[in-house]
Amino acid sequence: MNMMDQEEVREAVNFTSHDVIIIERALRTAMKHDREEHRSRDYQEVLFKMQESANQALMVSAQITSEHDGLRYDYDDSSDLM
Repeated sequence: MNMMDQEEVREAVNFTSHDVIIIERALRTAMKHDREEHRSRDYQEVLFKMQESANQALMVSAQITSEHDGLRYDYDDSSDLM
């Protein structure tokens, strides 16, 4: 698969939080039951990448939420006070 195909796949796949939980559970199960060290490391690497990606998404979401905290200032009404 060339680099463009990989990017297209990344853009096309939108996992829900439920999907991520299922995939993480499957990876943990595979790590426990697979007797081959290299495959277990592969599962662990993918799990780590997924967790990092989820953490980044949460940080971005929190940042967006904090930037839009719901406080609005309406300066048009200030002329009524004079």
